[in-house]
Amino acid sequence: MSQVPKRNRLYKLQFEKAQDSYVLLYPEGMVKLNPSAAEILLQVDGEQSVDDIIIALKTKFPEAPDDIGDDITAFLSDAESKDWIHYV
Repeated sequence: MSQVPKRNRLYKLQFEKAQDSYVLLYPEGMVKLNPSAAEILLQVDGEQSVDDIIIALKTKFPEAPDDIGDDITAFLSDAESKDWIHYV
């Protein structure tokens, strides 16, 4: 997929020591991310395509199943529906 995702500026991704995880902060609150979601969103920089993100995560996690790309694509679709990301 050649689409390029970018995080919504209203959501700030950061590591929270108190939560011991990455979170998305936004004006009305916070979303605690699981490790997989955090790894994907850390790759979303407005420059890498979805295919680039899949390749980067397959390289970083060679033990991941072959169909990890499907999971990444599904997560990005969900993140888009929640307005965490959009495509440029």
